[in-house]
Amino acid sequence: MSSTRTSSTVQSVVNELIADLHGKSGCEKFGVTRERFAAILCEVGTKYCASFSENEIRTFLSSLRVDELGLARACAGGHESAWEVFMARYREKLYLSALRIAREDSAAHEMADTLYADLYGTATRDGVRVSKLSSYMGRGSLEGWLRTVLAQEYVNRYRRTKRLVSLEEESEDGVQFEAPEPESVSSADPRLAKATDEALASLSGEDRLILSTYYLDGRTLAEVARMLGVHESTISRKVDKLAKSLRKQILAALGRQGMSWRQAEEALEIDVRDLQVDIRRSLAQDSKPAAFSEKSVEARVREGGG
Repeated sequence: MSSTRTSSTVQSVVNELIADLHGKSGCEKFGVTRERFAAILCEVGTKYCASFSENEIRTFLSSLRVDELGLARACAGGHESAWEVFMARYREKLYLSALRIAREDSAAHEMADTLYADLYGTATRDGVRVSKLSSYMGRGSLEGWLRTVLAQEYVNRYRRTKRLVSLEEESEDGVQFEAPEPESVSSADPRLAKATDEALASLSGEDRLILSTYYLDGRTLAEVARMLGVHESTISRKVDKLAKSLRKQILAALGRQGMSWRQAEEALEIDVRDLQVDIRRSLAQDSKPAAFSEKSVEARVREGGG
């Protein structure tokens, strides 16, 4: 389905459902009009329903957490009453999640305060308020989304801290600094790079966080589980499921690009160093390469979870 057709179909379904969904959201009391909420639903639907039928779009939109979506977008728009409701509902939960992650009171408060500023939208871009809450799409609970954002903030701090460690400190810890390997000419089929990039890009924010933290940052399953407030076995199952799902998606994408199943299987056997995909950027929005960890990710995808 073309993007224009998708947008048109989503708009049609939104027009059909808007009265009911806007009423359920309760966001009119925060100044979010029916027209504004319809535009938000069209944004969400267009983003996630590119290959959906009209009935599937209808089901998808009806499944959204419209009450939390309306609250989040009202907060992003700067409505003070919405922000008061948000803080009353989530302030304590955010702090407890931060404490579970950081394990230290002052660090937890600092993480939560930094997140509040990003959520409230203290910065502007081209005269428009910039709030992280604008990224919430209502597909899962707002509380779960906030935990993921908080965990990502912790991961970002961890990475910044690693980059700030001095050369002397690294040397004292016995880290060896190798000269970069010369660039080699890629022998990988460009269709594989495209299929892999698309599969990684389709992951949810929480799934990208889990994979990047586990594979790229080398955190243990227990550490990842603690950050997200779940049991270690849950993360273990999630990692295996994601690896298998990514493999299937890549194979299917290669098939759509003209490869036979056998050719697609063989394509996944290449050396990951020949694969022209920035896995760290796709998973973690970080341009710094991590060749060894990236090989671990690709190896698990090739094996379908291991």
